[in-house]
Amino acid sequence: MFGFGLLAALAAVAWAVLLTGHGGFWRTSQRLPVTRRPPSVWPGVVAVVPARDEAAVLPDTLPTLLAQNYPGPLAVTLVDDNSADGTGVIAAELGAAADRPLRVVPGTPRPAGWAGKPWAMAQGVAAVAADEARYLLFTDADIAWGPGALRALVAAAEADDRDLVSQMVRLRTETGWERAIIPAFVYFFAQLYPFRWVNRPGGRTAAAAGGCMLVRRDALAAAGGIDRIGDALIDDVALGRLLKRPPGSGRIWLGLTTAIRSVRPYHGLTDLWQMVARSAYNQLRYSPLLLIGTLLGLAWLYALPPVSALVGVAALAAGVGGAGPVLCAAAGLAGWAVMAVSFGPMLRLYQLPWWRAPLLPATAVLYAAMTADSARRHYAGRGGAWKGRVEIREKAEPEKARRP
Repeated sequence: MFGFGLLAALAAVAWAVLLTGHGGFWRTSQRLPVTRRPPSVWPGVVAVVPARDEAAVLPDTLPTLLAQNYPGPLAVTLVDDNSADGTGVIAAELGAAADRPLRVVPGTPRPAGWAGKPWAMAQGVAAVAADEARYLLFTDADIAWGPGALRALVAAAEADDRDLVSQMVRLRTETGWERAIIPAFVYFFAQLYPFRWVNRPGGRTAAAAGGCMLVRRDALAAAGGIDRIGDALIDDVALGRLLKRPPGSGRIWLGLTTAIRSVRPYHGLTDLWQMVARSAYNQLRYSPLLLIGTLLGLAWLYALPPVSALVGVAALAAGVGGAGPVLCAAAGLAGWAVMAVSFGPMLRLYQLPWWRAPLLPATAVLYAAMTADSARRHYAGRGGAWKGRVEIREKAEPEKARRP
């Protein structure tokens, strides 16, 4: 039992290091800075919205984008990614009732070597090639925008000369499973890509959040365009890396927001499981060794502290003597407590009660299972499945076939 307690003690030390270092990943303070000096001339923005079978959510989201309180030119292009539910028709009807221009682009089948969403993004960019807007705004069809959200986004990009400004939108937490899984999803994302490190010029960490990505057009072109990330299942992280690292070498920013939100419902565990399992193994670069290391790391960092605490307390209650039970209980409780403290700010962001913080280990175990299932799906030839389309890793065709 002493050896078990020693492992728990090491986990507690690791949590202390994560809490005091690692870019303050657990804090929710990375918010869009308020710009006191807005641009004298507001630059043009073209929004590109990839949409596949989104007819149900578009009436709640597309009008909020078209009605943005933005002083400069704003046009919206929606790419109907081979939908079967009338997405393009619904979008056109909503656009006809709006003051801003909306273009609906019928999507074409994706070429070999392309993932679905980047291909839709590339078609949107090609459709607005003649537009002289300074910025491209990539957003999802399930995203609802607060009235002044785009204005604040552009002002921040202009004031700080950023090539990419991205915000992790507020995800829906209306059902019990959403409240259990979603805050932890954002927490784990921030742990993997600490926002402060992403925002540090010259740093190696790069990422973005796909629901809200404002990109300077000339920077994207200089980095090679969407073609460079055509095969990426996790397109937002790939875009952040493209713009921050050579040949991009640009300045990017990532933070949290409550002014922009996702309305996509996850009715049960199955929907949330699909969301994570779709791309988790891709995040590990399809490496069995990284998969094993990740699963062991999750077990050690998240599951071991509460198990050690419960085992140690039970042994002490049963009258077991020696240093082993004491070490197990003390180390386990210490690691568990620090873990819970680190999850607190995210729960407050989502306006959820504090008692959910000690339950984080259970959610981490679920995420480990989802990650393992992601690998299983990949080897079964069903990796990246989304809305009836399986994103299979294919050898890229020649460059001319990859251009929209």
